Amino acid sequence: MSKEIQELNKFNLPTNFRGRNAFVVQLWWIIQGVFFRNSPQFMYGFRNFLLRLFGAKIGKNVIIRPTVRVTYPWKISIGDFSWIGDEVNLYSLGEIEIGKNVVISQKSYLCTGSHDYLKPNFPIFVKKITIQDQCWLATDVFVAPGVTIKEGTVVGSRSSVYKDLPSNKVCIGTPAKIIRERISE
Repeated sequence: MSKEIQELNKFNLPTNFRGRNAFVVQLWWIIQGVFFRNSPQFMYGFRNFLLRLFGAKIGKNVIIRPTVRVTYPWKISIGDFSWIGDEVNLYSLGEIEIGKNVVISQKSYLCTGSHDYLKPNFPIFVKKITIQDQCWLATDVFVAPGVTIKEGTVVGSRSSVYKDLPSNKVCIGTPAKIIRERISE
């Protein structure tokens, strides 16, 4: 008989993992599914209001498209003048901090949580993601738990970021690698 390497019956969700009680979590998912998602494109202020109502820290003139998914808004911070594109998933099991003047393009996925596959009970863990000021994550970028993308860096479309990226670089690939400096005028 082989040794069990994954025993999901032994999995336990950590206490207060979601950061709010089950009622607030369910209420957010209903509000997001009915009001946030169905709001007209131009109603950025309304969506920002809904996120703030549930504890998100949203700066001024932030543009968030109605198809954005936010798991737990109370774990989100977005700086002034940032844009979050269509079908972006902010999987905020842990904190996500997005700076000022940041663009996160459509279909990108910021994932703050995962599981320790080396332990049989498959425990879940979270690590904060930080996207510093003036970054651009192009279409369909994946950002793994615990990553910091430093100020001014561009991540090319379809890239996957598993480690921190330095300031003012252009990075592409899976895993994302620096291909050149970002030159500003």
